[in-house]
Amino acid sequence: MNKSELRKEIRIRKRQYTQEQLKALSAPIIERLRHHPKLIAAKTIMLYHSLPDEVFTHNFVDEMVEVGKDVLLPVVISETEMEIRRYTGAKDMAISSFHILEPIGELFSDYESIEFIAVPGMSFDADRNRLGRGKGYYDRFLKQVKRAYKLGVCFDFQKLNSIPTDQYDEKVDEVL
Repeated sequence: MNKSELRKEIRIRKRQYTQEQLKALSAPIIERLRHHPKLIAAKTIMLYHSLPDEVFTHNFVDEMVEVGKDVLLPVVISETEMEIRRYTGAKDMAISSFHILEPIGELFSDYESIEFIAVPGMSFDADRNRLGRGKGYYDRFLKQVKRAYKLGVCFDFQKLNSIPTDQYDEKVDEVL
């Protein structure tokens, strides 16, 4: 299958679950994330504020602020770009034109200081390749963040044996 066909397949798999079921499936993944040694050791971390079909991170993002982490969140700003915003609490979120909560905190550009990134994806494979939503936001961003430990985060049903890749695709260091 090509990337487009794989994305369709993963969307079909996701639709087999209700929001409540996906939240329940998220709990053990977040528990493993919470205890990940690279996350524990990091001061500046980039997470993501989950979309309805992703591993649910909303409470976890707040928890990381509460334990003293410098938390960063990505936000899409154009057809080709995302930027990184500092997150210090709920006041740093607003409803977007797409009717989803998006980060509006202080712009962050010191990418070298990011030590850990939780990377969402449509799918990951055994070789740590990532299939995104097709716009390349994370691939372009991850090329700029050499030092950070990149942890792919997904549900078990999103894992595939193999994902087709090209020269633009960025691997993660590990898949949770």
